[in-house]
Amino acid sequence: MPYPKGHKLKIRHTIVESAAQAFRTHGIQEVSVPVIMKGAGLTHGGFYSHFDNKEQLVGEACRYAIHDTITLLQSVADQETQHSKINAVIDYYLSPYHRDNTSMGCIIPALSNEISRSSEELRHIFTQEIERMIAFISELAQIDNIKGSALFSTMVGSLILARSVQDLERSNTLLIAGKKAAKTLILH
Repeated sequence: MPYPKGHKLKIRHTIVESAAQAFRTHGIQEVSVPVIMKGAGLTHGGFYSHFDNKEQLVGEACRYAIHDTITLLQSVADQETQHSKINAVIDYYLSPYHRDNTSMGCIIPALSNEISRSSEELRHIFTQEIERMIAFISELAQIDNIKGSALFSTMVGSLILARSVQDLERSNTLLIAGKKAAKTLILH
């Protein structure tokens, strides 16, 4: 019996979602194809009927995860009616919730270190996705791309550091300092 129309595309999307979640939490090197396929509820044998290799999946997972993050941040901005929408996004991005929920968080802080040592093709995809995030942040803050780059870099760096330290109090202090620095960038 043949599969319904769109079945293969739906399965591919499920694999990409599983990979994005796993990469956000554990990074690229620590996640194997069998782990990704198991997370998608599939056996690893079918992987190569959807992807040429793991690197292709990483690229698609990055695109998916950035789209997912922008959609989430846009909904955070849309819910803000009293104050600045960009401040609401900064507050969410640099919140303990975002820090602690890596499986659904922004993939850029999760993978930046590994991507810097990846293939040119993967670095190109990641660069495009960073540019997409900067464009989103810049438009929301109504600032140029230079300031948007500084703003997003501050947000990402603050989140990376907050996730890296062992002391929860220090981590919270880094989030607070990151928020303050990010909001100051918008004013100048």
